[in-house]
Amino acid sequence: MRPLGLLLCTLFALPAGAGRNDALHLYAETAYGHDDNLLRVPDGQPGFDGTRADSWWQREGGLIFDNSYGRQRISAVAKLSKYKFNHFRQLDYDGKDLQATWFWQLGSHLDGKVGTACEQVLAPYTDFASSERNLSRTRSRFVDGSWRLHPSWRLRAGMQRDRYDHVLAAQRINDRTERAAEAELDYLPAGGSTLGLVARRVRGTYPYLRRVGPFLIDDGFTQDELKARVLWLATGSTRIDALVGGTRRDQPSYGRDPTRGITGKIKATLQPRGSTTLDAIVWRDFAPLESTTVSHTLNRGAGVGAQWEATARLRVRLDAAVERRRYGTRAPFAAAGDIRDALRTGSLGATWSPRPAVQVSATLAHQARTGSALLGTGSFRSTSATLAVSARF
Repeated sequence: MRPLGLLLCTLFALPAGAGRNDALHLYAETAYGHDDNLLRVPDGQPGFDGTRADSWWQREGGLIFDNSYGRQRISAVAKLSKYKFNHFRQLDYDGKDLQATWFWQLGSHLDGKVGTACEQVLAPYTDFASSERNLSRTRSRFVDGSWRLHPSWRLRAGMQRDRYDHVLAAQRINDRTERAAEAELDYLPAGGSTLGLVARRVRGTYPYLRRVGPFLIDDGFTQDELKARVLWLATGSTRIDALVGGTRRDQPSYGRDPTRGITGKIKATLQPRGSTTLDAIVWRDFAPLESTTVSHTLNRGAGVGAQWEATARLRVRLDAAVERRRYGTRAPFAAAGDIRDALRTGSLGATWSPRPAVQVSATLAHQARTGSALLGTGSFRSTSATLAVSARF
């Protein structure tokens, strides 16, 4: 724990540095973590190298920029990190988090944003049984614009391109690019709420064909959505955000007939007292899954959370969620039957701000999965703890 102690002493000794209203800030963080089942080994199976648990160090540094030039605002983040594991040293990696966004405005009726982002992280091992380093890279580009054609009406359109790459050769078959385009018409009543209609199309393309037995399968898909967007400020302390509607997903590797259903997300936030915030969320959505047996999942979940501002410097957060996944079986495996599993997560965290520019946080998290015999996955449990110190000056 010596690096954490040294950093704490250094941060407390630093001068005030940049103020809150300054455009450019330096960022630094160091963290220590431990997980008793890092690679999500199923219950009853031996761990890789005879062990399941491991600890790691994270060190991160970078720049944060945010400034307005008249009606134009520029926001950028550049963070680089290093992760070092105690036992599974082959997992050591350099992480990246790069973002840049231009929030533009022309006159009093036109506004929007243009941006790009790049992230490199260690992919989760929830659905990937291996002890190899599985780095994933995500690159995003997006642009959208809104036209306030009337005080009570707004028209918006946007496009986004996301590219997902895997460094591990065995996982490159899962590389894909998703291109999304959407249009939205919103009604804006005087009270600050919003009622809108959103039309969206997503095209997913895979550069490599997947071999499933004697077949070569293209995982490409097209997904069309028509949803209602609702922001309801019910009272001064209650807020409801919803995006719900119909989804049609065409994916030949799943079968000739498209998958249809109601999908979306509803979140309610309640702040009964100034120091306490409660929230609840439910969702139902399709998600790609890289597997030779299944092509995607239908995820249905619910979660609750609570945040307590104990003092001006201490914040406590509690979250719990459960997600049930129903797998879409590829056409050659349609006779395998109904395949399902469930993920349960929970976390308890506290953040202490001894100085305006310094934060000390601690988190305890738990994850559990009920496996599927048809899919060949087992149930597992994992408990992790992290302690981090960060500064922005």
